[in-house]
Amino acid sequence: MADLTGILEEIIFKNEENGYTIAHIKEGSKTHTIVGIIPYVKEGNNYSITGEWVVHHKFGEQLKVESISEVLPTSKIGIEKYLCSGVISGIGPVTAKKIVDFFGERTLEILDKDIGRLREINGIGKKKIDLIMKSYSSQIELRDIMIFFQTYGVSANQCMKIYKRFGASSISIVKENPYVLTEEISGIGFKIADRIAMKLGVEKSSLFRVKSGLRYIINEFCLLGNTYMPLDKLINKCKENLEVEEGIIDTAIRESILDGKIKIENIEDTECVFTIQYAYAEMGVTKKLVQLCTTSYDELEIDYKNEIKEFENNEEIKLAKSQREAIEGAMMNGIEVITGGPGTGKTTIINCIVSIFEKYGMKVNMAAPTGRAAKRMSEATGREAKTIHRLLEMGAGEEDEEIEEFKDKKLECDVLIIDEASMIDINLMNTLMKSIFIGTRLILVGDVDQLPSVGPGNVLRDIIESEVVKTVRLNEIFRQGKESMITVNAHLINDGKMPILNSKGSDFYFLKGENRQGTLELIISLINTRLPKFNKSWDKIRDIQILSPMKKGEVGVDNLNIELQKILNPKLKSKKEKQIKDIIFRVGDKVMQTKNNYNLAWTKKESTLLTEISGTGIFNGDVGYVIDINDDKNTVIVMFEDDKTVEYEDMYLDELTLAYAVTIHKSQGSEFPVVIIPMYMGPPMLMNRNLLYTGVTRAKQLVVLVGELNAVAFMKDNDRIFERYSGLKWRIKEIFGT
Repeated sequence: MADLTGILEEIIFKNEENGYTIAHIKEGSKTHTIVGIIPYVKEGNNYSITGEWVVHHKFGEQLKVESISEVLPTSKIGIEKYLCSGVISGIGPVTAKKIVDFFGERTLEILDKDIGRLREINGIGKKKIDLIMKSYSSQIELRDIMIFFQTYGVSANQCMKIYKRFGASSISIVKENPYVLTEEISGIGFKIADRIAMKLGVEKSSLFRVKSGLRYIINEFCLLGNTYMPLDKLINKCKENLEVEEGIIDTAIRESILDGKIKIENIEDTECVFTIQYAYAEMGVTKKLVQLCTTSYDELEIDYKNEIKEFENNEEIKLAKSQREAIEGAMMNGIEVITGGPGTGKTTIINCIVSIFEKYGMKVNMAAPTGRAAKRMSEATGREAKTIHRLLEMGAGEEDEEIEEFKDKKLECDVLIIDEASMIDINLMNTLMKSIFIGTRLILVGDVDQLPSVGPGNVLRDIIESEVVKTVRLNEIFRQGKESMITVNAHLINDGKMPILNSKGSDFYFLKGENRQGTLELIISLINTRLPKFNKSWDKIRDIQILSPMKKGEVGVDNLNIELQKILNPKLKSKKEKQIKDIIFRVGDKVMQTKNNYNLAWTKKESTLLTEISGTGIFNGDVGYVIDINDDKNTVIVMFEDDKTVEYEDMYLDELTLAYAVTIHKSQGSEFPVVIIPMYMGPPMLMNRNLLYTGVTRAKQLVVLVGELNAVAFMKDNDRIFERYSGLKWRIKEIFGT
């Protein structure tokens, strides 16, 4: 073993996924290369390293790191750099200089032993001093936790999450059960937990390890949209990933069933493994759905035909037969599904249903899965619509868990109308169904041909295909008459036909990109100059949205965001910015929350009451804009499109991403004036009709497809849908014997 102490001069390479790093460290006048799992290191900091010298055939002598710990600086310059690096909340560059100028080389000693002396410094307010003192005391605990976990490939943000979850007991809890990390800390997979377990002496064939591994494998499978995993797939995946015999896996499965962690059910002669969470969610939805279908509702004293005729006269329209059927069905059934593509009159039906029910004194609640969809519903109906989360007052708690504050919430209404129902996953549907009193009429409105929910389940399709719920399919196009090629082409694509491109005066265009680099340059030209020049009312950032089929590649979401940020929100001395991993967040950036976080606190100025209200909960797909970066608190401040303002600490910034370009999947429930879709060949399972149809239907005023025409043809022909394993349809049909 060799020891080395020096200043980290330069990070040559860093894998953000596992923390593997190659760096140069300067010891005296000599520079060495170090390699290993060392994620929590920063250029300019001083480190003490223990490791083994190895010789690389190409790069020569390197120190393979076994352990590394930060050596706190002793010079005034070093201490100042350390303090303003963001490790302590409340200390930015200005405050760091004041502290070091006052205490000099004794600064860190004073912070450790008598931090209250910060009050002696003029110009640092009491509020800031309290923040610094609180942060520094926790920093002492956190330092030990960082040193312990960083050698296992745990990132700084993940260390912060571990500390926030387990506090001072973090190390002892993880030593007792390393696999708790995969269940409790987002972003930490089985491999990292397993690495820690192996170093702590856990045997590969340990039943404890295999039980943790199989639960992780099931959960990862469910993140792909499934609610269960076929038993044979689970066993094969366990053998491959855990490298143990099938007998141990069988024992682990049996014990996990006895522990109440998983459940096995037979679905159409296939043995299926559910985590308890998804099994109970499906059973909960099935139970309430059956009750709504079979309950005898009081017959409403409403002359449906006359009321519909009066609505037609007032609106000066003529409803189609299927529209009248949907409206009458809502009056006669406890639960109804209305499904149809763009322009088929779903909003008109909702308006008619609401007006009739309200005329007869019935209370109607309206909601949608996302803020944008709820806002659109409000604008279209002239009545209040909320997100499902807000309707149920969903707040603080852990993601995807039943939350005490809202699990017993009951909706006091006679009718509940849910729009964009294709987006609802099984967990949200279960929570929603629990909130409905028997006797409340439930109307689900959505487009079953769009992509399914991001979360697990296939709720709307399963309900329709169970054939026990009254379902009305709308096929006739009404919206914008016949002249909207967006609407016409959406239906052509859905029917497997080639869209009509570039007709004169159209709102649907295709532009050929010579190659992927050419496609990228064409997209930048469109968003930056050509489209804003064509229509001066379109804002480059707010009104024009890039929707890409995939994340990777030159015209994938990740690269598009980097390139578009350079053009639409370039680096300026006057603009604050903050880098997290490979993403630079800059004031003015368009950003998106990428997962449900019920803990994130927000504030909102209520214009009608002239007061500020607060709450918790920001959800997957919420879009906002960076309005400030607080150097002292080391936070990024985002205002979302519903005017909620959130101050993001470092540990939560990995849940935020740039949103100049987003995947088509993430765009569900949203509409944009202009949509640009890069068209290029990719994995056949992704390049399907369902995806193209969903992307096109997000646009209100203009669609531009850019790239390869053969990719458009391939997608409209490819009607293969990625199979989702969901048991809801089977449960419903089993009860009704269909």
